[in-house]
Amino acid sequence: MLRIDNLTYRIAGRILFDGAGAVVPAGHKIGLIGRNGSGKSTLLRLILEGDDAIRLPSRARIATVAQEAPAGEASLLESVLAADVERAALLHEALSAEDPHRIAEIHTRLADIGSHAAPARASSILAGLGFDAEDQARSLDSFSGGWRMRVALAATLFTEPDLLLLDEPTNYLDLEGTLWLEGYLRGYPNTILLVSHDRILLNSAVGGILHLEGGKLTAYAGNYDRFEATRNMRLANQAAQRKKQDAQRKHMQAFVDRFRYKASKARQAQSRLKALSRLQPIAAAMNDPTVAFNFPDPGALAPPIITLDDCAVGYADGKPVLRHMTLRIDMDDRIALLGANGNGKSTLAKLLTGRLKAMDGRLFTTPKLRIGYFAQHQIDELHEGDSALRHMARLMKGAPDTRARAHLGAFGLIKDTAHTPVEALSGGEKARLILAMMSHARPHIMVLDEPTNHLDIDAREALVVALNDFPGAILLITHDPHLIEACADRLWLVEDGGVHPFDGDVEDYRRRLMGERGAPGARPSAKGEDAPEPRRNKKQARRAAARVREAQADLRRDVRQAEALTEKRAAEKAGIDSELADPAVYNGPTAAMIELVKRRDAAERRLAKAEAQWLEAQSALDAAEGP
Repeated sequence: MLRIDNLTYRIAGRILFDGAGAVVPAGHKIGLIGRNGSGKSTLLRLILEGDDAIRLPSRARIATVAQEAPAGEASLLESVLAADVERAALLHEALSAEDPHRIAEIHTRLADIGSHAAPARASSILAGLGFDAEDQARSLDSFSGGWRMRVALAATLFTEPDLLLLDEPTNYLDLEGTLWLEGYLRGYPNTILLVSHDRILLNSAVGGILHLEGGKLTAYAGNYDRFEATRNMRLANQAAQRKKQDAQRKHMQAFVDRFRYKASKARQAQSRLKALSRLQPIAAAMNDPTVAFNFPDPGALAPPIITLDDCAVGYADGKPVLRHMTLRIDMDDRIALLGANGNGKSTLAKLLTGRLKAMDGRLFTTPKLRIGYFAQHQIDELHEGDSALRHMARLMKGAPDTRARAHLGAFGLIKDTAHTPVEALSGGEKARLILAMMSHARPHIMVLDEPTNHLDIDAREALVVALNDFPGAILLITHDPHLIEACADRLWLVEDGGVHPFDGDVEDYRRRLMGERGAPGARPSAKGEDAPEPRRNKKQARRAAARVREAQADLRRDVRQAEALTEKRAAEKAGIDSELADPAVYNGPTAAMIELVKRRDAAERRLAKAEAQWLEAQSALDAAEGP
């Protein structure tokens, strides 16, 4: 289907492709991956526009999602149906054709392309992307740009081109749309070249990986996990070979240095010099220091840190978006919000971060609570012309530049990047800057609304590690199932104007969603079939964890208080021991020395009692937590 031979391409003097080559067979689904800025989107554009190094079948239909959102008075369903240009032209011609032979040809061709089933197929795609029957009848202009981009994706999928080029198709989707798209792409009948940083999409929807690195394209069989394992083995072998070559080079060079001026050894030395020149250097496996996140430790707070008691919140008086919310967040919580776009996930985030006030009920926060908030719109609010360092310096008033640099470095913004104006930064670099700015005040809870949208796969994995290392609370709003599975241990479902715990994991939610939308990839269980044992155990464990967390809150508080008291008693005893260690005590009044010894005995008894309370509290907590 697609052949790339010796592709070389430069932009502004920078080489993006240096003799790159690859083959994509017909019917294969291939993921195109690489670091931000490596040239993935440029390659898709070259395939669409044509290049001497790119070969395609002469009559192949190629399509990608339009970069601009569609607009107009046409309904969503009409807009998607119109994307099939041949069908639309044939239907139009059928209204005016008079030649019986031509009319027969038209209807034969319409039957061949399944024209009668097209409205149902278009409606199914729109439904999978989150548009119900009422939405599909509304005009394009009645939707926001993000929702209209979903219509553009639906139109492209509907046309079923021979080669489907997709560039980050999940960027405008919520989790529900992303899960539906996975199933749809798995069943797509033609060839796909997919650019994505969504690990789960690359695992479920493609059967091969093209890795763009250093201007070259390297093909790997299998999904993303297999690519990663294969590449890690190759890099490990490369490192071992480089080490072996370095030792060989060092040995040969030592021989040359020792004997090159000895007549008896000159010929051998020259031979080794020639061998050295023929040794092709093996590239080192590079460790990119920009793939880094490091959130500062906020310190502990007594639980709960946030409590909602029958709260309601919204934007217009008397019209709450969410109501009757009774929720609790502790310092060790990792919560992900589920629910379709428009159900109120971001509204809840704004309530928790103080951007909105409760209309009804009460919201309690523990004293001294610091909250960090990351949202995509903040990227658009950065000051053009100002560097990342200037943004940080503005927040960290009075702090030296070295401290601001160090904080930016904890998020991979190092060297020249820290001085680059924000308008010249990539989307991923801007997201890092927002995360750095959000975390500089050491928040106890981080509310993250789509934090991975502009991050490549390596950066996403680094973010997962950093979030799991963060000792505070996290509330996630994301369409990235991998981020949820890797970081969240509680799920809240936002729907029907409320927020409720979801008993299950992402796979349970996927099956629930697929059953509701009837989308491709849904695999309902046979009647009477039991769920697999491991999944049932996982659901039970999640429910039990939520209940245990509530019960353990007081126990954790008792442990912290007992620990603090023990430290206080130990400090008191250490102070008295320090006094007794002074020789002057024994040269003074005997009564004073005796009084000091009595104080030490009393301090030792208080310390023993505090330690016993601490051990008792810790034992109770350990028993509650289980093995």
